[in-house]
Amino acid sequence: MKQINFVIIFTFCLALALFAIENTETVTIHIVPNVEVTAPLAVELLVAIGLGGLLAWLFGVWSQLQTKFVSNSEVKQKNRQIKELENQVTKYQAEVKSLKHILPPASDSLASEAQAIAQ
Repeated sequence: MKQINFVIIFTFCLALALFAIENTETVTIHIVPNVEVTAPLAVELLVAIGLGGLLAWLFGVWSQLQTKFVSNSEVKQKNRQIKELENQVTKYQAEVKSLKHILPPASDSLASEAQAIAQ
């Protein structure tokens, strides 16, 4: 998949570079009132392409950081839930052990139930 992306991007950039080279006349770009740039169209196109690529890269980095932050917070939340559940399991195991000696053995309770049913 990376090779396909590379070929597509390379082809697009090559086409834009060839287009820019064919358009070398000098043009004026009005950026804001009273601010203008006069340069060959090829240079202006290449600068615009470079800025677009830089902005696309920055957006990609920003979205990766957001995804990483969200997944890290979810992992922390799940770890907290796991610790709480482990604490509950430990508490319940201790409670079962403390109540185990109070209960009659399983064989005695089954025998007494069977005798009660038989009578």
